[in-house]
Amino acid sequence: MFEAGPNLDARTFQALDPAIVQVLDVREPWEYDRARLPGALLIPLGELADRLGELDPDRPLAAYCHHGGRSMQALRLLQAAGFKDLAHLAGGIEAYSRLDPSVPRY
Repeated sequence: MFEAGPNLDARTFQALDPAIVQVLDVREPWEYDRARLPGALLIPLGELADRLGELDPDRPLAAYCHHGGRSMQALRLLQAAGFKDLAHLAGGIEAYSRLDPSVPRY
């Protein structure tokens, strides 16, 4: 699914269909309350290993965080758990908010 590789730019990430791709926000709840992307499921990185059952390993998954570091860690954890079709938002929600000013920057 992710022909562009595991690092998606903001425009590519914006075009994802949450009905097809699981959009995973691995930030903290206070960050999610401040700014979020449509259709995203919040599972903070620190809880991800315990909450893998909330995700479908057979569906593509794209993760994001604030700048991209936590979402890359999430991809490694998910890959180790058997998830295969994975990508993340390069530059995080910070990059996305520069493309879409309706998403607040923080």
